Amino acid sequence: MTSTDRLASGATAPGDRAARPSSSIEELGDFTTDWRVLLVCAMAVPVATGGVAAGWILLRLIQLVTNLAYFGKWSVASLDLAHSPLGVAAILVPVVGSIIVGLMARFGTEKIRGHGIPEAIEAILLGRSRLDVKVAILKPLSSAIAIGTGGPFGAEGPIIMTGGAIGSLFAQIFPVSDSERKTLLVAGAAAGMTMVFGTPIAAVLLAVELLLFEWTPRSFLPVAVAAIIAETERYWLGMPSPLFPFHGGMDVSLLGLGSWFAVGIPAGLLSGLLTILVYRCEDSFLKLPIHWMWWPALGGLAVGIGGLIEPAALGVGYSNIAHMLEGHVLPAAALLLLVVKALIWAIALGSGTSGGVLAPLLIMGGAMGALAQVVLPAASPGFWPLLAMAATMGGTMRSPLTAIFFATEITGNSHVLLPLIAACSAAHAVTVLLMKRSILTEKVARRGHHLVREYRVDLFVLTRVEEVMAKQVETLPESMTLAEAMAHFADPNTRHPSFPVVDAEGRVLGVVDPPTVLGWRRLDRESGETVGHLLAAQPKVVGYPDEFLEAIADRMMEANVAHLPILSREDEKLAGYVGWKDLLRVRAKLRAEEKQRVILVRTR
Repeated sequence: MTSTDRLASGATAPGDRAARPSSSIEELGDFTTDWRVLLVCAMAVPVATGGVAAGWILLRLIQLVTNLAYFGKWSVASLDLAHSPLGVAAILVPVVGSIIVGLMARFGTEKIRGHGIPEAIEAILLGRSRLDVKVAILKPLSSAIAIGTGGPFGAEGPIIMTGGAIGSLFAQIFPVSDSERKTLLVAGAAAGMTMVFGTPIAAVLLAVELLLFEWTPRSFLPVAVAAIIAETERYWLGMPSPLFPFHGGMDVSLLGLGSWFAVGIPAGLLSGLLTILVYRCEDSFLKLPIHWMWWPALGGLAVGIGGLIEPAALGVGYSNIAHMLEGHVLPAAALLLLVVKALIWAIALGSGTSGGVLAPLLIMGGAMGALAQVVLPAASPGFWPLLAMAATMGGTMRSPLTAIFFATEITGNSHVLLPLIAACSAAHAVTVLLMKRSILTEKVARRGHHLVREYRVDLFVLTRVEEVMAKQVETLPESMTLAEAMAHFADPNTRHPSFPVVDAEGRVLGVVDPPTVLGWRRLDRESGETVGHLLAAQPKVVGYPDEFLEAIADRMMEANVAHLPILSREDEKLAGYVGWKDLLRVRAKLRAEEKQRVILVRTR
């Protein structure tokens, strides 16, 4: 917050320091994070190691299952599915794998269904960030089977879910808050994503844009530690970095600038189309008169048929990304890959099998870029597919910063950062304006929950009490009897629901309202007793004009009161009154700032 913002919110200017008690200024800070964040950072280290181990196992399980299913070999070598000796019989491999996944979901846990990120979001927002051992074990295993038997998915969704489960399980054995458990869950997810792609910056940004639902040091620092540890351990394991080296680019020009934005528009439209396609397929499966356990088998059949048409559409397809960035994919091949991959991915994902969305989005976006480059200005081979990959990913996931830095990190090329910002921003604008929800949050919304991914500073922490309090306050004298108080509240001319009670010197003794009066009557207090005497036995809850509404709202909630007298710090006498309606007025102020349009500078 700038100095101008502080003055606007009622903070003290340097020259006016004497007007406010120094203690109230000293207690204020930019952040509320305390030293406990260091403990959570330390806890993020073993969580990151667990996420790396899970990612390493998952990647090798996928290769092992692939080689066993398509080649009959016990090996983790990378083999081309197009050279499988099974021929037409290969159509049955995804079906068998999907049946196994369906059985695991039916008799293990339903949480392994889908691509993992919506389930992680739901656990964070609704499940107090608690995931169980079944998810940590069955999610990578089911994903390895689904992807290894030809499923057109990526490994990142499952490993995000698995890493999150490891972080959650680790946190559950220690006395931590729900917020800290959430942070460790997300730290595990970030470590898993870093392990798969070698993108620590993108992993941290994904946490901020999608999973944490806050932007605070207490959550950012442990997640950053987890991503750093994961990338370091990934290096020690000899994993390639960058994953898809790309050294091309494009000269900056007006034509190029316009083209960078132009690529984002069809990428945003493709994002919307893919989201609609996935959930239309899911709706179709819901109408089938068979148990959901068998739906993945039907999705597997579609995958098998698609694999006969275009084998490159099967599996994680990282080789497709490499070929596109090298400029080796012709437009006709790109069109076939885009159509087949989109169809079998949407059908399989809609059937409820286990697999991720990130790698497929990169492949489909890259294929669109390879198609579009025939009408775009000349650039390095692979430049336009790279922009389209990132824009499609950012538009579909509604996480543009993640997509920008993800593409930068997997290519090791910071020279394409400006074009990536342009393309991803355009795609993000298209999807935000045309779609209510993303492919990740639609599933959560369909389960009856509402998400908001716009993060703002709470106005309660910026607004002082004196800005909203009522300064003309009606009071009751301490000498008023209980009988008189009852008659006062029964009088139709009484305009307010509660009143501060003051003594002869104007000092506040407390607040009286109808529930308080009725409570005294139920206790058989004498009707002649004064309210001042009755209030003496009750705790006095007050506020001060220079306090911020955040503290006042917390105090009102803890005391279970709807109104609070505000006292002057100089003489402890009544200075104002705050009620819940005054607190809501702050929200009205925010809405006015967003809706009201005025001209501040007029020209002739």
